[in-house]
Amino acid sequence: MRALIFSMSLSGVLLFAVAAAQAPETSDPYIWLEDVHGDRAMEWVKAENAKTSAVLDSDALFQKLFNDAKTIAESKDRIPQPNLLHGAIYNFWQDAEHVHGIWRRTNLADYQTATPHWQTVIDLDALSKAENANWFWKGARCAEPSQRRCMVALSDGGEDATTLREFDLDSGQFVDGGLSFPRGKQSYAWETQDTLLAAREWTAGEMTHSGYPYVVRRIKRGASLPEATEIFRGTADDVMVTPFSLSDDTGHRAAFVRRAVSFFEYEHYLLAGNSLKKLALPLKCNVIGMLRGQLIVDVNEDWKLGGASLPEGSLIALDLAAVKADPAHLHPVTIYKPSDRQALASAELTRNHVLVHVLDEVNGRAYSYTMDSRHRWTRAPLPIPNNASVDLAATDAHSDTAFVSIAGFLSPTRLMLVDLNKNTLTEAKSLPAKFDASKDVVEQFQATSSDGTKIPYFIVHPAHLKMEGGTPTIIYAYGGFQSSQTPNYSADLGKLWLERGGAYVLANIRGGGEFGPAWHEAGLKTKRQRIYDDFAAVARDLIAKGFTTPAHLGIRGGSNGGLLMGVEFTQHPEMWAAVDIGVPLLDMLRFEQIAAGSSWVGEYGSVTKPDERAFLASISPYNNLKSDVHYPQAFIWTTTKDDRVGPQHARKFAAKLSSLGVPYYYYEVIEGGHGSGSTPAEHAQMAAREYAYFARKLAL
Repeated sequence: MRALIFSMSLSGVLLFAVAAAQAPETSDPYIWLEDVHGDRAMEWVKAENAKTSAVLDSDALFQKLFNDAKTIAESKDRIPQPNLLHGAIYNFWQDAEHVHGIWRRTNLADYQTATPHWQTVIDLDALSKAENANWFWKGARCAEPSQRRCMVALSDGGEDATTLREFDLDSGQFVDGGLSFPRGKQSYAWETQDTLLAAREWTAGEMTHSGYPYVVRRIKRGASLPEATEIFRGTADDVMVTPFSLSDDTGHRAAFVRRAVSFFEYEHYLLAGNSLKKLALPLKCNVIGMLRGQLIVDVNEDWKLGGASLPEGSLIALDLAAVKADPAHLHPVTIYKPSDRQALASAELTRNHVLVHVLDEVNGRAYSYTMDSRHRWTRAPLPIPNNASVDLAATDAHSDTAFVSIAGFLSPTRLMLVDLNKNTLTEAKSLPAKFDASKDVVEQFQATSSDGTKIPYFIVHPAHLKMEGGTPTIIYAYGGFQSSQTPNYSADLGKLWLERGGAYVLANIRGGGEFGPAWHEAGLKTKRQRIYDDFAAVARDLIAKGFTTPAHLGIRGGSNGGLLMGVEFTQHPEMWAAVDIGVPLLDMLRFEQIAAGSSWVGEYGSVTKPDERAFLASISPYNNLKSDVHYPQAFIWTTTKDDRVGPQHARKFAAKLSSLGVPYYYYEVIEGGHGSGSTPAEHAQMAAREYAYFARKLAL
């Protein structure tokens, strides 16, 4: 299909795409599948699940894969991810005995032992049973500086919408008559120990077209929801409006409202009493936190300041006192700016340091930045090995202790305790090897895309591979939202695929953030075909080098990566023997009307603009399925309670394939949000289905 379209003149493409885009919505014979919980739709889902289970779940390999995946998901030797809070280490944990999970704590010294003595704080299985509910964990945020009182977010079945309740860490109980909010898509911030700023649907209909709140109110302890005082009102055309507050260990504190005018563009307002002052920040930036009276901000567009310019991808500091005095004239001090082929991946704050994670040719690096008395910043590198991914796992605003995770495709995750005052790393936890990696190696190559851009990719393959093209290979990519994909240790991938002789490729295509904001912006909206060309270029390079052939090549992606899979399925059906499409966007002419779709106009464009609509029509997988094309048998999966992307895309795509007589597998997990389920067993089942599918199709 792609070859046909792109052999036309540009005007021909536009005329074809506009004609397709202007077809009336009533012509969609599968619009009824957009009724997420409708009886007819759910009957279809259950019938499809039964058909797929009869094949994949009955596959001779499935039970072994499921047993292995379930053992991994429920194993007790996983690294419990730390959260430094209230003078202790907190962790959320799920296993076979705690399906919904427990929130628990221990002290730092005990955490570093082989068998910590955990104290359960909240047992979600017991809470669900007591309240006849289906609670799953969505996190907690605690009031500074004491961190004693926390708002706990609970989700019904794993959806994005949450119920908020106040919890007391000292008593270990929900606060009787405490602050609380009923179910909804909502955000909040602690303004004081007794006051919250919250964005939610205060009055029916006060939600953006994206399905998020745009009104922020202040509510004090003891007040009812109707008594909350409005402090900011956006519009329904915004993506969302969110309050947030910052504080540091030296007593500085400030509250803000962030108005998302698009998915990547934000207006920032400083709250001063009952008034708000707009900050003269560039729209593409994020306020990360506060350290010693300095606001730490990452800047994702070039920022012109008089005769000077800060490059996109920089990390800067702003003096809070100066910002309060004159928010219209800001004076940033540069902490970090990227060099060529580098990108700022993330930054976190401790009491006295900024911990920065940088990607250098997609390899992880970490640095500690410290401010002296003259507001000058110095840098010290942390000793991180090559060919590894780095994750800033946890920091503490009340100390200079942090945790950093280090992992590679074949190297089990190590959790390192960092003393930023001494700039030392000490291993706190390590994950035991979950698969035999002794027969595999990792290499990094570059493919040349359609416009000449070099696209890096990693391949994990058997060390003694015969370059004859017969190796079953899976390519994974994401390609959007400035999300960087780096080498990581996946026990499922290793045990269920690599250990059995398969190869795996991670493609660092444009749309991600591997080389900074420009790498992302290169594939925005009508420039998005570059992303899809990048992916195809990696596949061709693998084939040219002799790693694999189309008969043994499978591809995999979820969410925005599910859209990528759908496009590759329709544009290059001859290149793949297997296509795994997870929780995807696929109907790009209606994505703005489904779930939170309209929030992603900044990424994909909008059907309300002729040029963007024409492009979306040209690449929309649902709208580009043809009756005279031989497609591979895809595996399409989603969840009913995905209130972010929604199951509608996957359902309609599968139904249209059925009408064309194209074989496919479809499975929809009834519970779970934007993922493969809510419980360890559900995750294990889907992993087993995926790898059983790949094994069948790629002859592993």
